[in-house]
Amino acid sequence: MSFLAILLLALAMSTDAFAVAICRGVSLKSTPFLGALKVGILFGFVEAITPILGWLIGYIALQYIEKWDHWIVFAVMLLLGINMIYHSFKEENSENDDQKTIPSTKKSFLLLILTAISTSIDAFAVGVGLALASVNIYLASTMIGLATCIMVTLGLLLGKKLGCLIGKQASFIGGIVLIIIGSITLYQHL
Repeated sequence: MSFLAILLLALAMSTDAFAVAICRGVSLKSTPFLGALKVGILFGFVEAITPILGWLIGYIALQYIEKWDHWIVFAVMLLLGINMIYHSFKEENSENDDQKTIPSTKKSFLLLILTAISTSIDAFAVGVGLALASVNIYLASTMIGLATCIMVTLGLLLGKKLGCLIGKQASFIGGIVLIIIGSITLYQHL
Protein backbone atom coordinates (compact mmCIF):
# COMPACT_ATOMS: atom_id res chain seq x y z
CA MET A 1 0.00 0.00 0.00
CA SER A 2 1.41 3.38 -0.95
CA PHE A 3 1.77 6.31 1.43
CA LEU A 4 -1.11 8.07 -0.33
CA ALA A 5 -3.36 5.01 0.11
CA ILE A 6 -2.48 4.87 3.82
CA LEU A 7 -3.21 8.60 4.13
CA LEU A 8 -6.60 8.16 2.44
CA LEU A 9 -7.30 5.16 4.66
CA ALA A 10 -6.45 7.23 7.76
CA LEU A 11 -8.81 9.99 6.66
CA ALA A 12 -11.54 7.47 5.85
CA MET A 13 -11.14 5.84 9.26
CA SER A 14 -11.50 9.20 11.00
CA THR A 15 -14.73 10.25 9.27
CA ASP A 16 -17.11 8.42 11.60
CA ALA A 17 -15.46 9.99 14.66
CA PHE A 18 -15.52 13.34 12.82
CA ALA A 19 -19.27 12.98 12.20
CA VAL A 20 -19.88 12.19 15.89
CA ALA A 21 -17.72 15.18 16.94
CA ILE A 22 -19.54 17.57 14.61
CA CYS A 23 -22.94 16.44 15.87
CA ARG A 24 -21.73 16.77 19.45
CA GLY A 25 -20.23 20.18 18.70
CA VAL A 26 -23.62 21.37 17.44
CA SER A 27 -25.18 20.71 20.86
CA LEU A 28 -22.41 22.26 22.97
CA LYS A 29 -22.89 25.66 24.55
CA SER A 30 -19.18 26.37 24.36
CA THR A 31 -16.21 24.46 23.02
CA PRO A 32 -12.85 25.45 24.49
CA PHE A 33 -9.88 24.44 22.34
CA LEU A 34 -8.12 22.54 25.15
CA GLY A 35 -11.27 20.53 25.93
CA ALA A 36 -11.77 19.69 22.24
CA LEU A 37 -8.10 18.71 21.93
CA LYS A 38 -8.33 16.38 24.95
CA VAL A 39 -11.33 14.62 23.41
CA GLY A 40 -9.48 14.48 20.07
CA ILE A 41 -6.45 12.89 21.72
CA LEU A 42 -8.63 10.30 23.46
CA PHE A 43 -10.39 9.37 20.21
CA GLY A 44 -7.08 9.38 18.30
CA PHE A 45 -5.42 7.11 20.85
CA VAL A 46 -8.26 4.58 20.77
CA GLU A 47 -8.42 4.74 16.96
CA ALA A 48 -4.63 4.15 16.77
CA ILE A 49 -4.68 1.12 19.11
CA THR A 50 -7.54 -0.80 17.52
CA PRO A 51 -5.92 -1.40 14.11
CA ILE A 52 -2.85 -2.79 15.88
CA LEU A 53 -5.06 -5.26 17.76
CA GLY A 54 -6.77 -6.23 14.51
CA TRP A 55 -3.41 -6.50 12.76
CA LEU A 56 -2.16 -8.95 15.41
CA ILE A 57 -5.14 -11.21 14.83
CA GLY A 58 -4.77 -10.88 11.06
CA TYR A 59 -1.04 -11.61 11.24
CA ILE A 60 -1.66 -14.81 13.21
CA ALA A 61 -4.34 -15.88 10.74
CA LEU A 62 -2.24 -14.97 7.68
CA GLN A 63 -0.52 -18.34 7.41
CA TYR A 64 -3.90 -20.07 7.14
CA ILE A 65 -5.55 -17.76 4.63
CA GLU A 66 -2.67 -16.45 2.52
CA LYS A 67 -4.16 -17.70 -0.77
CA TRP A 68 -7.33 -15.64 -0.27
CA ASP A 69 -5.92 -12.64 1.61
CA HIS A 70 -6.66 -10.13 -1.17
CA TRP A 71 -10.28 -11.29 -1.30
CA ILE A 72 -10.57 -10.90 2.47
CA VAL A 73 -9.08 -7.39 2.36
CA PHE A 74 -11.54 -6.51 -0.40
CA ALA A 75 -14.51 -7.97 1.52
CA VAL A 76 -13.56 -6.19 4.77
CA MET A 77 -13.11 -2.83 3.03
CA LEU A 78 -16.29 -3.31 1.00
CA LEU A 79 -18.41 -4.21 4.02
CA LEU A 80 -17.00 -1.39 6.13
CA GLY A 81 -17.49 1.05 3.27
CA ILE A 82 -21.09 -0.03 2.77
CA ASN A 83 -21.68 0.20 6.53
CA MET A 84 -20.29 3.75 6.65
CA ILE A 85 -22.40 4.77 3.65
CA TYR A 86 -25.49 3.21 5.24
CA HIS A 87 -24.91 5.04 8.52
CA SER A 88 -24.40 8.32 6.67
CA PHE A 89 -28.06 8.11 5.62
CA LYS A 90 -29.39 6.74 8.90
CA GLU A 91 -31.07 9.12 11.36
CA GLU A 92 -29.13 9.28 14.63
CA ASN A 93 -30.66 9.82 18.04
CA SER A 94 -29.26 12.86 19.80
CA GLU A 95 -27.35 12.35 23.02
CA ASN A 96 -28.58 13.49 26.39
CA ASP A 97 -29.49 17.17 26.05
CA ASP A 98 -28.51 17.82 29.67
CA GLN A 99 -24.84 17.77 28.69
CA LYS A 100 -24.13 21.08 27.00
CA THR A 101 -20.39 21.35 27.55
CA ILE A 102 -17.53 18.96 26.93
CA PRO A 103 -17.93 16.15 29.50
CA SER A 104 -15.85 16.39 32.64
CA THR A 105 -17.40 13.89 35.09
CA LYS A 106 -16.35 10.25 35.43
CA LYS A 107 -19.66 9.11 33.94
CA SER A 108 -19.17 11.45 30.98
CA PHE A 109 -15.58 10.26 30.55
CA LEU A 110 -16.77 6.65 30.45
CA LEU A 111 -19.34 7.66 27.82
CA LEU A 112 -16.56 9.31 25.80
CA ILE A 113 -14.42 6.17 25.95
CA LEU A 114 -17.35 3.98 24.90
CA THR A 115 -18.09 6.34 22.02
CA ALA A 116 -14.42 6.31 20.98
CA ILE A 117 -14.40 2.50 21.04
CA SER A 118 -17.63 2.28 19.07
CA THR A 119 -16.28 4.58 16.35
CA SER A 120 -13.04 2.58 16.16
CA ILE A 121 -14.47 -0.90 15.65
CA ASP A 122 -14.07 -0.44 11.91
CA ALA A 123 -10.39 0.38 12.48
CA PHE A 124 -10.03 -3.01 14.20
CA ALA A 125 -11.40 -4.75 11.11
CA VAL A 126 -9.15 -2.65 8.87
CA GLY A 127 -6.20 -3.72 11.02
CA VAL A 128 -6.99 -7.35 10.16
CA GLY A 129 -7.03 -6.40 6.49
CA LEU A 130 -3.76 -4.48 6.79
CA ALA A 131 -2.01 -7.58 8.13
CA LEU A 132 -3.17 -9.46 5.05
CA ALA A 133 -2.02 -6.62 2.78
CA SER A 134 1.47 -6.51 4.38
CA VAL A 135 1.23 -2.86 5.43
CA ASN A 136 3.48 -1.19 8.01
CA ILE A 137 0.94 -1.22 10.84
CA TYR A 138 2.84 1.29 12.97
CA LEU A 139 2.81 3.91 10.22
CA ALA A 140 -0.83 3.20 9.36
CA SER A 141 -1.89 3.19 13.02
CA THR A 142 -0.08 6.44 13.75
CA MET A 143 -1.62 8.12 10.73
CA ILE A 144 -5.10 6.85 11.64
CA GLY A 145 -4.67 8.10 15.22
CA LEU A 146 -3.37 11.52 14.15
CA ALA A 147 -6.09 11.95 11.52
CA THR A 148 -8.75 11.03 14.08
CA CYS A 149 -7.31 13.37 16.72
CA ILE A 150 -7.30 16.28 14.26
CA MET A 151 -10.71 15.50 12.82
CA VAL A 152 -12.42 15.09 16.22
CA THR A 153 -10.87 18.30 17.54
CA LEU A 154 -11.96 20.19 14.44
CA GLY A 155 -15.39 18.56 14.52
CA LEU A 156 -16.00 19.70 18.08
CA LEU A 157 -14.72 23.22 17.41
CA LEU A 158 -16.59 23.69 14.14
CA GLY A 159 -19.73 21.72 15.01
CA LYS A 160 -21.94 24.78 15.42
CA LYS A 161 -20.87 26.13 12.04
CA LEU A 162 -20.85 22.89 10.04
CA GLY A 163 -23.83 21.05 11.48
CA CYS A 164 -24.55 17.32 11.44
CA LEU A 165 -25.16 17.23 7.68
CA ILE A 166 -21.44 17.73 6.89
CA GLY A 167 -20.51 14.93 9.30
CA LYS A 168 -22.82 12.51 7.52
CA GLN A 169 -21.36 13.51 4.14
CA ALA A 170 -17.86 12.84 5.54
CA SER A 171 -18.94 9.33 6.55
CA PHE A 172 -20.36 8.75 3.07
CA ILE A 173 -17.09 9.85 1.43
CA GLY A 174 -15.08 7.74 3.89
CA GLY A 175 -17.15 4.69 2.92
CA ILE A 176 -16.51 5.32 -0.78
CA VAL A 177 -12.75 5.64 -0.10
CA LEU A 178 -12.71 2.30 1.75
CA ILE A 179 -14.48 0.56 -1.13
CA ILE A 180 -11.99 2.06 -3.61
CA ILE A 181 -8.98 0.97 -1.51
CA GLY A 182 -10.39 -2.58 -1.22
CA SER A 183 -11.04 -2.70 -4.97
CA ILE A 184 -7.51 -1.51 -5.78
CA THR A 185 -6.04 -4.13 -3.44
CA LEU A 186 -8.07 -6.86 -5.13
CA TYR A 187 -7.16 -5.61 -8.63
CA GLN A 188 -3.43 -5.57 -7.79
CA HIS A 189 -3.49 -9.20 -6.67
CA LEU A 190 -5.54 -10.71 -9.49
